[in-house]
Amino acid sequence: MRQAGDPALVAVVIYEGVEPIDIGGTIGVVSMASRVLPAIRATTVAERAGPVRCAGGLTVLAEHGFADAPAADAVIVTGGPGWRREVGNPAMLAFLRAQAPARLMSVCTGALILGAAGLLAGRPATTRRHAVGTEAESPLALLAGMGALARPAQVVDEGEGPASSGGVSLAIDGTLHLIGRLYGEAARDAVARTIEYDRAFAANRAALGQ
Repeated sequence: MRQAGDPALVAVVIYEGVEPIDIGGTIGVVSMASRVLPAIRATTVAERAGPVRCAGGLTVLAEHGFADAPAADAVIVTGGPGWRREVGNPAMLAFLRAQAPARLMSVCTGALILGAAGLLAGRPATTRRHAVGTEAESPLALLAGMGALARPAQVVDEGEGPASSGGVSLAIDGTLHLIGRLYGEAARDAVARTIEYDRAFAANRAALGQ
């Protein structure tokens, strides 16, 4: 377990069609966490460094490509409608397979990319619960079809394999959980208070479980 002043690098994997709320719910939480944990930081990783167009049209910058991605203490796979392309992207799948499974975490439909990489087969996992828009099946059902033991949850973390958080705004919960894994529950709770999310985190845990 790290001490509050110890460094930690969180790599957030993005791609064309990533949902901006998943970027805010991960990188934004790590940014605010640095008020409490001064040596934690986040970086963005995509197939290639440079501009990445998000769902809705916003463009963000990937600081690293897969080839030069730094060694990270945690790797978060974001969600968004672009997951449909990424499940068939050999470069993405190879990058994820090369990571230590216990350092991986998905938020929202990022779990489907981990599932496509074969990293959730036979493992408990979660993702967004409901179909939206024109989706014929819920992401949770699709994840089950990939062989994961899919269930609704705030966060699923069995310790040895990839962790996963539920959909959309639960990216915040997943990132807080990750901070707790790196620095302990007291640090997690301090960050949750800093972002005025402590009650929401507790309510989501009570409603959805782990």
